[in-house]
Amino acid sequence: MNFLDKIISVFNTHADKSAFCIQNQYYSYADLLIITASIQTKINNHCPGEQNIGIVIKDDIETYASIFALFFSGKTYIPVHPGYPAERAGQIIEQASIKYLLSKTDNTSYPGVTVIATGTSPEENNGKISLASFPLDTTNVYILFTSGSTGVPKGVPITYYNLDSFVKAFDALGYKTDHNDRFLQMFELTFDLSVMSYLIPLCHGACIYTIPDSGMKFMNIYGVLETHKITFALMVPSVLANLRPYFEEIDLPDMRYSLFCGEALYKDVAQEWMHCVPNAVVENVYGPTEATIFCLTYAITEPDNIIAYNGIAAIGRPMRGMEAIVVDDNNRQLPKEEKGELCLHGDQLTPGYLNAEKTRDAFFELDWKRYYRTGDIAFRQDDGNFIYCGRTDHQVKIQGFRIELSEIEFHLRAITGSSNVVALAMNAPNGLMQISVVFEGAEHNMEPVIETLKTKVPPYMIPAAVHFVTIFPLNTSGKTDRKALQKMIA
Repeated sequence: MNFLDKIISVFNTHADKSAFCIQNQYYSYADLLIITASIQTKINNHCPGEQNIGIVIKDDIETYASIFALFFSGKTYIPVHPGYPAERAGQIIEQASIKYLLSKTDNTSYPGVTVIATGTSPEENNGKISLASFPLDTTNVYILFTSGSTGVPKGVPITYYNLDSFVKAFDALGYKTDHNDRFLQMFELTFDLSVMSYLIPLCHGACIYTIPDSGMKFMNIYGVLETHKITFALMVPSVLANLRPYFEEIDLPDMRYSLFCGEALYKDVAQEWMHCVPNAVVENVYGPTEATIFCLTYAITEPDNIIAYNGIAAIGRPMRGMEAIVVDDNNRQLPKEEKGELCLHGDQLTPGYLNAEKTRDAFFELDWKRYYRTGDIAFRQDDGNFIYCGRTDHQVKIQGFRIELSEIEFHLRAITGSSNVVALAMNAPNGLMQISVVFEGAEHNMEPVIETLKTKVPPYMIPAAVHFVTIFPLNTSGKTDRKALQKMIA
C-alpha cells in the first residue's frame, strides 16, 4: 500500500477524528476530505493539463488541503512563500514553469500566473476525492527551492516514488504511532521537514498541531508541546538552544518520540533535554532535501552514552533503501574512521536538480551506483554509525592549516556554557581569511575565555574578533541563519 492509499484509507475510517489543529481550531478528517475534494474539482476544472502547480503557503486548512488535492491528482506542488521578494518568487515561478497558483484568496498577483482561489465559492462535487492514474516512479510530487551559491534558488524535484520510499522506510523504523498520537508541525511548508510533519500523521490517522504565527516562535512551540500534550515532535535543534534556560521547568511526560534534524544536535543539550521528555525515544535524524526529508537515524538511548564528535551527536545509520559512503576529493571511498565528504545513494534520492549543470556538479557514479555529494564532512565508525563533523564550506584554511569551525564552537561552548555560539570565516581588510566568533546575549569580558581557548587549540584557531548579538537570526526553516549573522557583524 503506497502513501496515497494509506491516506484514503484513513479518510474512510477516521472521518470523525481530528486531522489538524490550526491556530487552535480543529478540523476533522471529514472536514479535510470535503475541502480537499472541492479544491481537486477546481484543479480539474481550471488547469486540467498542467503538471506543476504553485501553492501560496499559509498556515490554514486550505493550504494543506491544496497539497493533498494535488497529491491525489498526480500533480506536482511548488510552495511559494507570500513573503518572498518579488525577484525570488519570479525565479521560482520561471524555473518551475508555473502557470497556475492555488491561494486561499484571489488578491494574490504574480505576472503571467493565474490564481485559483481555494477559500471562496466551493466547486460542486460529491464530497469524494478521485485518485488519478500516473507513474509513481517518475512523476514529481513536489519541487522545493533551496538557496543557490549564485543567488538563484535551486529547484529540487522529489518524485512520488522518492516520497513513498521515505514513508516505507519511516514505517520500518518501528515507531508505534496511531490515531491517538498528536504530532507537532513547526516548519514552513517551503522546508521539506514539514512534509514528514503532516504526511506521516495523516497516514496513521493522527492529529497535526501547527504553530501560531504570532509572538516568539520557540515559545509558541513549547506552548503547543505542553498544552496539547504532543506525543511526536520533529524539531530543529535551535529550538532547544532557545528553550534551554527553561529546561528545569519543562516537563513533557506525554512525549513518546522526540526527533531532531536540520542542524547539528549538541550532546550536552540533548542530555539535558532527555530529562524534559522522560518517556520519549530521542533520535537525531539526518538528510538533505535531495534525499527526501531524512535518511539516517541515530537513537539516543542513554544520556551518558551519546556518540559524539566535537560535542555533536552522531547521525547514525542509513534507513531502509538508502546507502551512505565517505569519499575523498577524487571520489574514492575512504575506510572507516577516515574523514571525507558524505555521499548518499538509494530510493529516496532525487533524480537531479532542475538545473542540469548543478546536477552534474552534485552527482557522480561509483561502482555502477549514483551518489549525491552532501557537502557534509563525516566518517564512519567501526560500529556502522556515521559521525557528522561539519560542512565542507565550514572547513577553511587559515595560515595554510585546514580547520573545522565546529571544533572552535565546541571548545567555546564548553568553556562558556553558552548554547549559542557560531564561528565564522571572514575576509580581513588585508584580504586574508580570519576567524570571528559570535555569541548570543549581552556583551561581556572575553579575555579569560580566549586565554582558556589558547590551552585547547593551536594559535591559528584563535578567533581574531568576538562579537555579540542580542538574538541570533533564524531562517524560515528555524535554523540559525549564518549568512544573516555574517552580514550583521561585517
